[in-house]
Amino acid sequence: MAMAEKQSALRRWLPMLAAFGFFGLFYVALFAGDPTRLPSALTGQKVPDFALPGLEADSAGLRSSDLATGRPVVLNVWASWCGPCREEHPQLMALARAGVTVFGLNYKDDADAARRFIGALGNPYTRIGADTRGRVAIDFGVYGVPETFVIDGTGRIVSRFAGPLARASLESDILPHLDLELPEASQ
Repeated sequence: MAMAEKQSALRRWLPMLAAFGFFGLFYVALFAGDPTRLPSALTGQKVPDFALPGLEADSAGLRSSDLATGRPVVLNVWASWCGPCREEHPQLMALARAGVTVFGLNYKDDADAARRFIGALGNPYTRIGADTRGRVAIDFGVYGVPETFVIDGTGRIVSRFAGPLARASLESDILPHLDLELPEASQ
């Protein structure tokens, strides 16, 4: 009889123990690390092969071959509907003013809204590819917008930063790969 009581108690507590275990794992996954430090499986590899149209019917768009310029470039994944993309935009403008080639990958966006975004905030991008279905972003392993990649002169991914760029993240995660310092006035 004692064995039957133990089994009955175990059956009662087992679902609750499983639920606590699940929530414990969820909590650790959610709060354990810095999401901007998510590694990219593509670091050190060539950028995925792609060809995207531009935001304008007559614009050149963006191809993977455009990213192999012989010197490091930045690829920024953004969207007009993304609040953090608006926050980071001054940092992208500062990079462009400093002579960095910045390419844009416009993610699942309306072309008119994207053009208004650029028109209102300025255009730091040398070229913009319209990834309306999000397929190219998936090939890059993008988790969400904004994300920024540094690509070396041969077209290999050197670094990835998830989230909006601030001055501190720009200095710690992007500029070292570009061998560049931004002037203080561009904050």
